[in-house]
Amino acid sequence: MEWQKLISNMRLGQEHRHIERHDDRTEFKRDYDRLIFSAPFRRLQNKTQVFPLPGSVFVHNRLTHSLEVASVGMSLGNDVSVRIKEKRPELAGTLFEEIGQIVATACLAHDLGNPPFGHSGEKAIQTFFTEGNGRPLKQLVTPEFWADITHFEGNANAFRLLTHQFKGRRPGGFVMTYSTIASIVKYPYSSLAPSKKGKFGFFISEQQTYQRLADEMGIICKSKPGEPLRYARHPLVYLVEAADDICYEIMDLEDAHKLKILSYDTVSKLFLDFFDEQTQRHILQRIIDEQLTDENEKIVYLRACVIGKLENECVTAFVSHEDDILAGKFEGGLIDHISPRQLEAYKRCAKLSVERIYKSRPVLDVELSGYQIMATLMDKMTEAVMNPQRYYSQQLISRVSSQYDIEADDLETRLMAVIDYISGMTDVYALDVYQKINGISLPIV
Repeated sequence: MEWQKLISNMRLGQEHRHIERHDDRTEFKRDYDRLIFSAPFRRLQNKTQVFPLPGSVFVHNRLTHSLEVASVGMSLGNDVSVRIKEKRPELAGTLFEEIGQIVATACLAHDLGNPPFGHSGEKAIQTFFTEGNGRPLKQLVTPEFWADITHFEGNANAFRLLTHQFKGRRPGGFVMTYSTIASIVKYPYSSLAPSKKGKFGFFISEQQTYQRLADEMGIICKSKPGEPLRYARHPLVYLVEAADDICYEIMDLEDAHKLKILSYDTVSKLFLDFFDEQTQRHILQRIIDEQLTDENEKIVYLRACVIGKLENECVTAFVSHEDDILAGKFEGGLIDHISPRQLEAYKRCAKLSVERIYKSRPVLDVELSGYQIMATLMDKMTEAVMNPQRYYSQQLISRVSSQYDIEADDLETRLMAVIDYISGMTDVYALDVYQKINGISLPIV
């Protein structure tokens, strides 16, 4: 793959139109602004990241997480640009210099397709079709569509949200640049050839769109004719993934400390382990010099040091493996290729997070409740589109936004409209709809 082709400011849906601009923003900065001001991005403020949405202690939601990931992504992209231009001076003065902006924008968008209640919401959609009342539908849809809905994936849903022409919307969805869109596709293959974790990057309805982007930018196709589609990643995906990996792992520990799930001694040791003894002494002395006495503020300082270290390590890993990345041969993520000390420290953080955070009672309670809410919504809405002639079905269908083609003649289109509608909800809205359709609450006039 070639950087000159990979960095494209061509816009999906406006490939052959000349658009007159009235300011000096780059096309990639326009992508960023378009996302920041969009309704799907705002809705992230009411979607769970890990912990329950805030009460007396404010912890991360999907919105704050995405903003932090974008900040780290901007640094990663800018630093990689500087380092690679030293090796490839011909890239100076080209669109390649804007990769920091592209990565930051893709980071903003990377969680747009996540349903309410995070991973629990994804599983509720998947298992409705594999274990619930949606199982008989397998006989009524194509194998490709069945693979899509039984592997439902937030990443593929984000690609759909950005590129699909919903009713009343212009062609090209958000009309983003090719490079920004491709940079969010972490698993660039169809649901018929998912990753080892069952992940995929685009629904069958958007497969041709991804092919068009990939072919234009020269992204390597790894599948043979007749096989399910598989591509190499766009190189900037590795930077988006690294920014996400750094933020969620480290910030979850900070949140767990604020919520008193983990002690100061536990979290501070995890963070200090990223550094050698001399650097540890320097960091601790800086905490004294800065007169930080509050334990939360000390953790904030340590967290900043760790994020800075991991960012630098991932930049080095990307630049060191640039040739393999461009050849589509790079395996794993950038985090897997950082220095041994930092990798071991990161793994210790991940291990403790699984044991003490993701299995903590507050997190499990949200997942259990969220799963039940999502499963019920899927059941009720699917029954409605399967039997639209019924009175109650008509009442439910009338709740759905007109942008979703929920009354289409085609069954697959109706089912996808149900998934679009439910996956686009916030946690609070999903709970509200759940309570109303179950008669638990009534609107107060």
